[in-house]
Amino acid sequence: MSQNFTEQSIPDQRGRVAIVTGANTGLGFETARMLAERGATVVMAVRNVEKGKQAAARIRGDVAVQALDLSSLESVRSAAAELRASHPRIDLLINNAGVMYTPKQTTADGFELQFGTNHLGHFALTGLLLDRLLPVPGSRVVTVSSNGHRIRAAIHFDDLQWENSYGRAAAYGQSKLANLMFTYELQRRLASHGTTIAVAGHPGVANTELPRSTPAIVRVPLTLVAPLITQRPEMGALPAVRAATDPSVVGGQYYGPGGLGQNRGYPKLVASSPDSHNEAVQQRLWTVSEELTGVSFPIGAVTNPVA
Repeated sequence: MSQNFTEQSIPDQRGRVAIVTGANTGLGFETARMLAERGATVVMAVRNVEKGKQAAARIRGDVAVQALDLSSLESVRSAAAELRASHPRIDLLINNAGVMYTPKQTTADGFELQFGTNHLGHFALTGLLLDRLLPVPGSRVVTVSSNGHRIRAAIHFDDLQWENSYGRAAAYGQSKLANLMFTYELQRRLASHGTTIAVAGHPGVANTELPRSTPAIVRVPLTLVAPLITQRPEMGALPAVRAATDPSVVGGQYYGPGGLGQNRGYPKLVASSPDSHNEAVQQRLWTVSEELTGVSFPIGAVTNPVA
């Protein structure tokens, strides 16, 4: 696609069912709105149902609200069961919800909050819903990562839950790196099935509520310069929307803003860090994620695993 991908570029989505996590605000809201206004049946999977209903009322189209707290595996399992009962087919699963730079906290299951919510919650949800996507031609799993996957980011298998030490930025970076590694490993496992693909996107620097947990000493200066370095939520949502709807997209791709530093601009195919392509780490992370969540996927491992 030679011209810029805009909201007007989104193909007709009539007949498609899309699940969007964290859809009551920010990027998730804009993603849900764009898909619904192009004809998709959209399920806004949100932690706060009342806020979700208020957001849904602002969208023209076929929109429903589903309770989902990604920081609780019990909630993830409950939501997946309800979604499975309501939707025998799913075309799009957009793993958008996330937390950023939170103080040290744990999920209901004892996981570090950022890793548990951003990665493990979405890993479990995807595994529990995947058989609803597998038979559907053109179905996609889109996971939202971040430029943060490059910042002090590694998968700390010796201390995944940051029990020995904790740094907000490093923990966030680990969770966003995990999002990409999950996407790449999922795509390899999906490749032999020929229908569903896994793709990732990131919003650049979007002006949303996500950084609300950032310490004030950082947040206040950022607020002052935000107009110069950020873009509107609807622009930040476009990379994930392109990953979900552009007919030219193929599995394993990564979309982000095309401007300087991938911070702003229209969505383009972009590169992720070299670390994100380490297949041995991807496969180890997958195995550990299955063990931690108790969720196994209805697809096999790749035929030639990395030693």
